Amino acid sequence: MSVTVTFLGGVREVTGSCILVETAGKRFLVDCGMFQGGSESDRKNARPFPVPPSSVDFILQTHAHLDHSGLLPRIVRDGFRGPIYATSATADLLGVMLPDSGHIQEREAEWQRKKANRSGRKDGEPLYTEADALAVLPHLKSVSYGAETEPAPGIRVRFLDAGHILGSAILSVAVRDGARERTLVFTGDLGHRGLPIVRDPSPVANADVLVMESTYGNRVHKGMEESIEEFVHALTDTLQRKGGNVIIPSFAVGRAQDILLTRKGRFKGLTLYIDSPLAAQATQITLRHPECFDDETLRVMKWGVEHPDALRVVITRSAEESMALNSLRGGAIIVAGSGMCEAGRIKHHLKHNLWRKECSVVIVGFQAEGTLGRRIVGGAKWVRVLGEDITVAADVYTIGGLSAHADRDDLLAWAGNFRTPPGRVCVAHGEESVSLGFAQTLRDRFGWNAYVPVPGQPMEV
Repeated sequence: MSVTVTFLGGVREVTGSCILVETAGKRFLVDCGMFQGGSESDRKNARPFPVPPSSVDFILQTHAHLDHSGLLPRIVRDGFRGPIYATSATADLLGVMLPDSGHIQEREAEWQRKKANRSGRKDGEPLYTEADALAVLPHLKSVSYGAETEPAPGIRVRFLDAGHILGSAILSVAVRDGARERTLVFTGDLGHRGLPIVRDPSPVANADVLVMESTYGNRVHKGMEESIEEFVHALTDTLQRKGGNVIIPSFAVGRAQDILLTRKGRFKGLTLYIDSPLAAQATQITLRHPECFDDETLRVMKWGVEHPDALRVVITRSAEESMALNSLRGGAIIVAGSGMCEAGRIKHHLKHNLWRKECSVVIVGFQAEGTLGRRIVGGAKWVRVLGEDITVAADVYTIGGLSAHADRDDLLAWAGNFRTPPGRVCVAHGEESVSLGFAQTLRDRFGWNAYVPVPGQPMEV
């Protein structure tokens, strides 16, 4: 029996993670992510799926970020009928993130239709709708960390903590061929060691095939304390200016609050606006999953209860409340999605603050090539936001140490846990030059058989 692995996305690029595995008459996917960044991504998201969705038996979901989950509504709409396995926290997050994504797709399509009608064209159909996203939820099957599940005869799966975001998982998939068993390990996205809230990634000792991410495979983050000091400077320097606001593109509600709270005594009387209809639900989901917390987070939560004056958190739920933030002229810290500035409410805050030299934009997550966030980080003098050309006059801070992604040293430390070299190592989820460089690093450091797959080209195990 052979096992065939085909990378449908998320290889030689950072978004669109989706891996097709075929074995023993079964087909399954590891993730079903959305491509992000420019018109080419729109084309990839809309293209026909390479195999009939109805022929896919099940899906294994590493975590809830849309570049790993954002096409689930489309594949279900187009005929997939099997179960989608995920940790309990990931299933809960998908329950709010996917419908929100569907709502954004509809709003974006409506805006495109109005624009097209004015120019005499006919286009602007959403990639999927909120109803399509809601149809995914009955397919979700929750699995606990460390527990083994058998989605099909001869296939066993364990979900291990990836330490990336709440509920994120490394997948260890054992496929039996008579008396022989092959183990395929998929890292998903690994977390940065020492991050607040989640634990560090679980070690793995053996694999016949390892699919390893390489998002930050070419750089090392600053230390956590140094990163927090930089974050503190960005806040204090901006908020003391007349009219200065701080804009943070991020979905990581828990992390933003945690960073502020952990500066015990450094901040008092601050107001943090979390402009997201997901925020209240995401906070509730986080609190429902203490199994994901590290010890530091438990201490921080206790300290936050004891020091209610340290931070006032305002969660906006309605569009009217969100629009009211546009009139704030100073003293506001606004967190809004999406993290790569490609959709959602963050665009409105950038439109109203990016051109103002008294304001700052703090980037804490990876910005994929072609995204609005990447153009801002890359030093663009102006960017196009919601159909308008906006000057970039605000200060832009990029604080990689607060990223949820492992850096090069984190990745190598995790790889060092293997007792024997994996038979084959596929380096994925990184820009092409970064993945190629990291594959070479793995060959040099460990002597591993590491390479970067070609999108769409089947690999036989």
